Amino acid sequence: MDRATLVGLDKQHVWHPYTAMEQYIAKTDPLVVVRAEGVWLHDADGQRYLDANGSWWVSTLGHRHPRLVHALTEQLGSLAHVSLAGITHGPAARLGEELTAIAPGADRADVPAGQKLSRVFYSDNGSTAVEVAIKMAAQYWAQNGRPRRTRFITLTGAFHGETIGATSVGGVHEFRDVFGPLLFDVVHVPSPAEPDGHARALAQVKAALAQDPDGIAGVILEPVIQGAAGMWMSSPDFVREVREATRAVDTFLIADEVFTGMGRTGARFAVDLAGVVPDLLCLAKALSGGLLPFAATLASERIFQGFLGAKDRALYYGHSYCGNPLGAAVAREVLAVYRDEDVLGQVQRKAPRVKAAFERMAATLPGLVRPRAVGMVGAVDLGGGGYFADSGWRVYEAARRRGLYLRPMGNTVYIAPALNIPDADLDLLLSGVEDSLREVAAG
Repeated sequence: MDRATLVGLDKQHVWHPYTAMEQYIAKTDPLVVVRAEGVWLHDADGQRYLDANGSWWVSTLGHRHPRLVHALTEQLGSLAHVSLAGITHGPAARLGEELTAIAPGADRADVPAGQKLSRVFYSDNGSTAVEVAIKMAAQYWAQNGRPRRTRFITLTGAFHGETIGATSVGGVHEFRDVFGPLLFDVVHVPSPAEPDGHARALAQVKAALAQDPDGIAGVILEPVIQGAAGMWMSSPDFVREVREATRAVDTFLIADEVFTGMGRTGARFAVDLAGVVPDLLCLAKALSGGLLPFAATLASERIFQGFLGAKDRALYYGHSYCGNPLGAAVAREVLAVYRDEDVLGQVQRKAPRVKAAFERMAATLPGLVRPRAVGMVGAVDLGGGGYFADSGWRVYEAARRRGLYLRPMGNTVYIAPALNIPDADLDLLLSGVEDSLREVAAG
């Protein structure tokens, strides 16, 4: 089918995420991607575009990594899907062992057995991984002597997913306000990424815990980087200090590492930068290398033990495809590639180049503010206007003309490419971003 026909069908039938559809239908000439390989997207016009955002942060090993494709096709030859309700299969069981072996604190003798992340609950995506954590925390307290613990503390600018529970603990107003009547009550505190925000955020977390220690089921954080807020970044010290505050009142810390996990920051998990072991850890996106929807929620042994006993103490939650053999097999191979190709070492070597490039752009180009970088994430703001600003989309168009797919967040222009991006392609990406910003800033 030719490109024009495909675009016509798309505009007639497809409802796109995070897209103003009237404008899209009337004005947008979309990329029509027909193939992807490594860090490159190939379109129906024969052009190629460097994928600067890892296709919404999932392709941390590039598109169609040959080892992942092989693991998928090999697993497909024996078992594509079976329910995980009361039965099991090899990929899910072996992945559980491997995830708990690399979990934060797994190799630390100073972490008590009850605090180890020793249990894995599978689901479909980042939103459901967070939903699982919310339900685990709430049900644990309900059936273990603290039934008033139903509220969560969350950050301004937080994004934890699209389901109602995950939206409730979110803090990006553009994504949650319209659903206000449907959401449960949470305690919002300032983001530590705001100017002078660290001290204010920590003080308000401690105040909320002190004011109602029997009512707070947990604190949920995107550690170090709040992605959807606009790549807001803060010190790992904040995570450590919040962990200490939750320990003081014996409530839970939930680490949403759907974006930051699996090496994005240069550590395996962002909480590792703080030396922290959370009670619940949410993973998705990079976990399956961009091949399949797949997610996991790691829980402490203490939480797991709180669900043992009579049948009505079980966690009655699940999805048809949770722990599916295809996703689990691919996730196991993702972990193997990280080991064999020293992916964390690659990030640590490349991260200084990303940081230096964004600092140089802000220092030399007019109108750019707040350069920031952690690991393989670099970001800068082009003026004001927030999420609905047009400035970032002007950069998007300039980048597209240069062969880059650079989806912004309002006035925030950022990169989050594959962690194993070749050095030459990283140079091409950074120079293309700078040239695109220069074009828009000059205009």
